[in-house]
Amino acid sequence: MAKIKIMTDSACDIPKEKEHELNIRILNFPITIEEKGYREREDFETQEFYEVLESCTKIPTHAQITPIEFEEAYQKYYDEGYTDLIYISINSNGSATYQNSIMAKNTFFEEHPEAKDSFQIHIVDSTTYSMVYGYAVIEAAEKAKKGAPVNEIIAFVEDWVHSAHVYFATYDLKFAKKSGRVSAVAAFVGELMGLKPILTFDHGKSKVLGKVRGEKAVIPDLIKRAKAEMTPNTPYYILSGDKPEKTEELVKECKKALGGEPQGVYPIGAVISINAGPQVVAVVVKGSQNSN
Repeated sequence: MAKIKIMTDSACDIPKEKEHELNIRILNFPITIEEKGYREREDFETQEFYEVLESCTKIPTHAQITPIEFEEAYQKYYDEGYTDLIYISINSNGSATYQNSIMAKNTFFEEHPEAKDSFQIHIVDSTTYSMVYGYAVIEAAEKAKKGAPVNEIIAFVEDWVHSAHVYFATYDLKFAKKSGRVSAVAAFVGELMGLKPILTFDHGKSKVLGKVRGEKAVIPDLIKRAKAEMTPNTPYYILSGDKPEKTEELVKECKKALGGEPQGVYPIGAVISINAGPQVVAVVVKGSQNSN
């Protein structure tokens, strides 16, 4: 029988209780804060990191997960008798981590040619970030736990990441400006005029869908876009940063407009908040294929 391991990276923002309950392996990104190295999910809690972002003089940075770390993981699960390892990766357009996982796979099988018939490594590029793919990881682990075959699990993941639509807004443009999500000129003009960009991901790249004037207009615009795209009777969920009052408002308005409770409300982690800033809200829905 197949013995399947589900693996991902810490930009997935999966709750720790789900990580442990479903035995998901998460490779944690290295974070540098004021010249000192840390690991996401290991060295600080999410709220602590939001406070760091708001107070530090230099915006923290993150590096990639290295090929060596992937090789070590592949070796571990091969030695433990797994027949299949499914790695669901952070967006390849925003991180070299996906390419590193492939490089490590090639090296592993060069060094272990005998493993080719008994151990398969499947790598899926999520083309997105945070719980937009974290949700697919959780569902994949649930399916593996119930004994679903590998091809069914991979098909579900690929369907989800290519039909999940995220609509998000950041209330503080300095992080998006630094990361290139919003140009410096656009951010400067937006700050002067009180404009807030509404963003999504299109083929793995961030895309500004429009701009609204003032904070009060953000959530109605997010919901309008989510409702227009959402496939009826499918789950939706909320991503949140250090903006609890806006998160509560988004949840309340989504219940009215989208129907029913959100599948969950998930905080964004360090890697995501470095690039988008901690003051973020987002709604994720399932819609048409091939838009992200």
